[in-house]
This record gives sequence, structure tokens and C-alpha cells, in this order.
Amino acid sequence: MTNVPPLDLTRQYEIIREQINAKVQDVLASGRYIGGSIVDDFEKQFAKYIDVSHCVSCNSGTDALFLALRAVNIGPGDEVITTPFTFFATTEVISALGATPIFIDINPQTFNLDIQQLEAAITEKTKVILPVHLFGQPLDMTQLMAIARQYNLIVIEDCAQATGAEWHNQKIGSFGDIGCFSFFPTKNLGAFGDGGALTTNNPAIAAQVRMLKNHGQSDKYFYENIGINSRLDTIQAAILQVKLPYLDSWNQQRRDLADIYHKFISGISAVVPPQELAGGRCIWNQYTIMLKSQELEATAKSRFSSSLRDWVRAQLQNKGIGSAIYYPTPLHLQPVYKSLAHRQLPVVEQICHQVLSLPMFPELSTPQQEQVIFALKDSLQEL
Repeated sequence: MTNVPPLDLTRQYEIIREQINAKVQDVLASGRYIGGSIVDDFEKQFAKYIDVSHCVSCNSGTDALFLALRAVNIGPGDEVITTPFTFFATTEVISALGATPIFIDINPQTFNLDIQQLEAAITEKTKVILPVHLFGQPLDMTQLMAIARQYNLIVIEDCAQATGAEWHNQKIGSFGDIGCFSFFPTKNLGAFGDGGALTTNNPAIAAQVRMLKNHGQSDKYFYENIGINSRLDTIQAAILQVKLPYLDSWNQQRRDLADIYHKFISGISAVVPPQELAGGRCIWNQYTIMLKSQELEATAKSRFSSSLRDWVRAQLQNKGIGSAIYYPTPLHLQPVYKSLAHRQLPVVEQICHQVLSLPMFPELSTPQQEQVIFALKDSLQEL
């Protein structure tokens, strides 16, 4: 038996080591370490991949969200509807601009925001809907965009975990007014450090973002706005240029792994596998199951003083299997938001105690995946 990590970035590097090293050496030899043709070319290539007119690169996925909200003038008094089940950056940027995040509950099958609850959350202060395509699972953008158009709302897609995902054969990040991407190393298209990008078909938005990311500078030493310094480093752009042509094949490998998990996990009564919406193409940044059995939950708590999820995770660790919990506390229950008045969100509050992400990366081998599945089954049989 060997240890199986939840993620191993070194294997992907070994596959493309020579290309990466050569590209990085070219950048180092060029003396051009900020901006330049490599960054420009990557933006064009990524815009073509998402099938939009404009791509603006930046320092991180967090900056992409911040710049997107700034570009559409979100500020104090505005409300932004989003999900409580996501990484903190999604709402951090809303609050940093003085606006208010409005949380709605999630769909238990997809873990994305529940579109059926969307209209009830819209008020006269609502300016933006900010959906998150969580774990690589695309939201039903047909329904969401119809509601946004009906109420004349801006849509900013958080695509941090969903680069390459599709809804009805159209890339996520091309539906809303702006798509925001992260190139953090753990993402499906990951750099070797921080990185991010925005996509849009609106030239005015693209121009505004380019100004804001460069200190609010519209011309050299001429400042129209208070901006920030947010650049995608040239070395990171070069690395992403090497990786982008591989992305679709890597995503397909993730989908193949997910199919195997589906096949063997679906028969375990205490495990609810994630579901892919009809019309969507999930690219499985995470493969996240729910552990759900009242009988086993009671047994775990009485025998081990822990939830079923936490007990199973500990047993997997003892068997050499890594796993992760995304996310243990929903955002509306975080201390920073205790002053906000929230509606009841029972689904996410329950799911946060049940979710567990299993190892998922393109290079996960068949023996390793079998080891994960057998360990999961054995752990539950031990209760």
C-alpha cells in the first residue's frame, strides 16, 4: 500500500518538464520579467479558448473578482447575491468595496447556489449576481441569465474552479458580463504561483479593468482612478502558455476518474456522490461526496465522539488516503459576517458537516483510485 495524496502537482510537472523549463529559461534570458509579448499572447490565447473578445490578466483570482466589481462601480449601498458555500475571496471583495453580500442557499445535488431561490433575494439595492461554479460544476446559466436580464442585473461569474467547464457546449466565463478565473497552482489550469484573469465581450469593461489593474493609469503618469497594482508575471504567463493546450485532455482525465468514482461509490448507501447537471460539462476540480446516514452518524458519535464525515476522514488517513474538507463553515456563519441579517440557509448548514473531497488530479493512477475506493468502503464497514 502507498499513500495517496488529495493532489500531486509534481506528476504534471514531470510530464511537461522540458517545455516548462525551456519556456522559463527564455523569459529569464529575455530580461523582460513584467508584461511584454508573452503576457499579451497568453491573454489572446485564453480569450480564444473561452470564446470571448477580451481577456485581461491579473495577479490572482481574488484580484479578478475585485477588479470586476470595481469595473461595474459596485460600492456602499449595493447588494451582490452569491453563495455561502465557496472560498472566502468571493465575498471578501464584495465587503472590501463596502457592498453587502446577500446569501442564498445551495442546491444539495450540485453544491451551487439554488437558482429557485434567486428571485426572492432580489431587492432595489441588488446590482450584481455573482454565481460560483463550485468544484468545476457549471451552474445552469440559461436560467440565471434569464433572471438577470429580467431584472437588469450584472452577472459576474466566479470561474476560479471551473476553467474549461461548459454549459450547453459554451465555456463558463462567457455567459455573464465578466468571468473571473484563478490560476492558483491547485486549479485545473494552474500556474507555479498566483495568477488570474477576467474575460468579457464588453470592450468598455475590458478597458476599465486594464486601467484599474495598472494603478488607475489611462496613460503613462496620468491617473483617472484610484487603482491597484495587479499583474500576471511574465514567467507565470509563459508557464500557462505551455499548459493551456493540455487543459482539455487533463479535464477529460478528471472526468474519466469521476466516472469510475461514480460507478463504485454509487452502491455505498451512506455515500452520496456528486451529480452533474444535464447540459453541463463538469471538469471536477474537486470530487466531493456527502456522507449521509442517520444510523451510521449516530454510531460514529456514540463510539468515537465525532461526526460520520470526520470519522471517515480519519480512517482514510490511517489507511494512507488524503482527503480535504471544502468548506467546514459556510460564509454566512463566519465571524466577520455575524452583524449581517441572514435568511435561513438550512441546506448549506447541514452539508458543511457532510462533505468530503476525495483525491482528484489527472495523473491519479488506477491502482491509487482503487485504493481510495476500497479504503472508503472498508472504513464504513468498520462502523
